[in-house]
Amino acid sequence: MPLRRFRGPHRPPKCSGIKAMHQYRSHTCGQLRKEDVGSEIRLSGWIHRQRDHGGLLFIDLRDHYGLTQCVIEPDNKIFAELERLRAESVICVTGNVVARDADAVNPDLPTGDVEIRIDSFELLSSADELPLPVFGDVDYPEETRLTYRYLDLRRERLHNNILLRSKIITSIRNRMVAQDFTEYSTPILTASSPEGARDFLVPSRMHPGQFYALPQAPQQFKQLIMVAGFDRYFQIAPCFRDEDARADRSPGEFYQLDMEMSFVTQEDVFAAIEPVLHGVFEEFAGDRKVTPAPFPRIPYLEAMRKYGSDKPDLRNPVEMSNVSETFRGSGFKVFAGILDKSDKNEVWAIPAPTGGSRAFCDRMNGWAQKDEGQPGLGYIFFRDGTGAGPVAKNIGPERTAALRDELGLKDGDAVFFAAGEPKDFRDFAGRARDRVGSELGLTEKGVFKFCWIVDFPMFEYDEKAGKIDFSHNPFSMPQGEMEALENEDPLSILAYQYDIVCNGIELSSGAIRNHRPEIMYKAFEIAGYDKATVDEEFSGMINAFKFGAPPHGGIAPGIDRIVMMLAGEDNLREVIMFPMNQQAQDLMMGAPSKADSHHLRELFIRLAPPPEAGS
Repeated sequence: MPLRRFRGPHRPPKCSGIKAMHQYRSHTCGQLRKEDVGSEIRLSGWIHRQRDHGGLLFIDLRDHYGLTQCVIEPDNKIFAELERLRAESVICVTGNVVARDADAVNPDLPTGDVEIRIDSFELLSSADELPLPVFGDVDYPEETRLTYRYLDLRRERLHNNILLRSKIITSIRNRMVAQDFTEYSTPILTASSPEGARDFLVPSRMHPGQFYALPQAPQQFKQLIMVAGFDRYFQIAPCFRDEDARADRSPGEFYQLDMEMSFVTQEDVFAAIEPVLHGVFEEFAGDRKVTPAPFPRIPYLEAMRKYGSDKPDLRNPVEMSNVSETFRGSGFKVFAGILDKSDKNEVWAIPAPTGGSRAFCDRMNGWAQKDEGQPGLGYIFFRDGTGAGPVAKNIGPERTAALRDELGLKDGDAVFFAAGEPKDFRDFAGRARDRVGSELGLTEKGVFKFCWIVDFPMFEYDEKAGKIDFSHNPFSMPQGEMEALENEDPLSILAYQYDIVCNGIELSSGAIRNHRPEIMYKAFEIAGYDKATVDEEFSGMINAFKFGAPPHGGIAPGIDRIVMMLAGEDNLREVIMFPMNQQAQDLMMGAPSKADSHHLRELFIRLAPPPEAGS
């Protein structure tokens, strides 16, 4: 029985002995191939674009699965109706699959060998004039894209990013389960906890004047899961922090692979998470290479000296070094004077292989002055077997040659210098290293280079507050435990803290936890917190530890950053389905919004006027 043509709210007839065609589709828009030629099919989707070629109307029909070219001839009585439809209108078409002419085959499209000769159609939903196009990859203002995010998500690149995100999360979850981790959910409404950022507070109607906090991370809960006797926990955990947006940090909320393990050392945690990260990156990296496990371990102080950063990009081969002795007592009075001024001061060299031209050195010097606010960037460049530039002239040929040999440089290379107390210039030196690698094409492409940064200092001196404070994570176990806390200089104590870094992006921090109350009290005492403060602010965890806690540790790699890197994007908003803008606003849903007086009364809240500027 032939299928009769339909327009409008037609439904295919039920036929005895013949399987009726589905109301909306027999296939998806990414499904048809050569072997389907001659079949009568039905597709539903969005009009991606229309093209009029010599009287024939071509319609690219798109759904979640792909795109199929449809065609209709002008003598068809529904031609004019189809021609009038705007892009992104939703239609259902019925027709026959035909093979494309050889010169019309599209090898870049999975359905590119065939097209649909439209016999009939139904308009399912018409589209108004679009505020931004879906076809193509035109860069539109962020405000427009986020206000009409549902349209933005229809665009191929973004649509594929969100699909990639789902596949990556599934892969991560499967890899964790395969290693005998079990997924547990932790509370969303909880108590405020100092995690280094502002909390989002939620007023309690049942307890007037009291507030819940959205968790900045499940830190305390996952440790309590270990105390409760569960051994290997993980969760794809939502986290909430009221902080400013950055390209690699989404305002408001983000997701992380949260994990914790009992009866483990630092190496056990590494051995558990490395196969997961290496495996998921290798699975989705395409032709990009991935650092094999075990990943390199770099002590924090070494990373700061070599790379000027605790999240070094190892794709860049440039390593900095201390060359103070070359300049001590030299004719270059600027650096010699800095070294004489304090025994804390040093001169660091930033090698620049292939950068040995005055033009490049002057560009780097100009960048330091204009973009970095530095007085300049000293340099030497090598040519004709000698060093050139003011620095080389002042220190003389013998010291210049010794420096070149020490750094392994040759003609056509250069070296830049930063001087002072390292804590004051190392960040700048690290940025200079990054710029040298980028400008000279030294930074390797098409690779993911992982490393662990280990042995973070337990404490640091807060000059603004004039006291010792925690440098990284207050819940970490100090190396040497109680003996170190009681007998060593606090600023020399290292902690079992670690970061995992890939291509200069920190994916996560983690630690072996301090599970013994007496060590925790002592560590907080050194940082200026008395026992009563610890009991008040961390009551849930410190009390639990008093009833027997296993040694435990964990880590929490950021899901959003992992997806961003694998998708080849530079901004997290390109891999999050419904992100906020830089001001932490949801432009599509209109959040945050004002609460009406009824809600405020119900929550016993009276709004205070915002503080005046400067107050």
